[in-house]
Amino acid sequence: MMKKLFLFPFGGNAKETLLSVLAINNIKKEWELAGFIDDDRSLWGKECCGIKVLGGREIFSEYPDARIIAAHGNPETFMKRRAIIEALGLDESRYATIVHPSVTVAPDSVIGHNVSLMANCFVSCGVRIGNHCVFLPNTVIAHDSMVGDYCLVGSNVTISGEVKVGAGCYIGSGARVRNNISIGAGSLVGLGSNVVSDIPDGVVAAGNPARIMRKV
Repeated sequence: MMKKLFLFPFGGNAKETLLSVLAINNIKKEWELAGFIDDDRSLWGKECCGIKVLGGREIFSEYPDARIIAAHGNPETFMKRRAIIEALGLDESRYATIVHPSVTVAPDSVIGHNVSLMANCFVSCGVRIGNHCVFLPNTVIAHDSMVGDYCLVGSNVTISGEVKVGAGCYIGSGARVRNNISIGAGSLVGLGSNVVSDIPDGVVAAGNPARIMRKV
């Protein structure tokens, strides 16, 4: 039996996740795509790939058995991601995890709930991924690395072995993180940066090599 799925909000990450769901359904009809949910009334009725924005978050209570992917966040708003998701007031059992069929996932890796792993990601041995995370296409998480809750990771990112990414981070597309590096909670790594030394909590770091630019 197909499971009903809502995508929240009507933003870029949710639209990208929609493509993963469609790819899953092309192999096996697993998800009934109920629609997008967004609190912005000006978006109601809009659609992406034939899937419409149905209304605001009150719809979640009308469908208590439906599953949800909450994929909010970008470089300007990533620090609010946790508060926005917690404000939905949903039990963790309501959240889905979406893994594109092209993703490689090691059998001893652990992936939390409300995680979206998009096309051609690679999750290696011993990796731990927390809850409420988004990984855009072609990203590698190498052996024994850990990514904390509420993280957003761009496309074509390489996280080398035994890296620790704290909760609530944003790692921009094309970034490279050397092995045995720690990235502190709530930090942002800029596009295309090469991280070769530890980054503390709550800063913006960018460049080659990545240097601390300012506090978040």
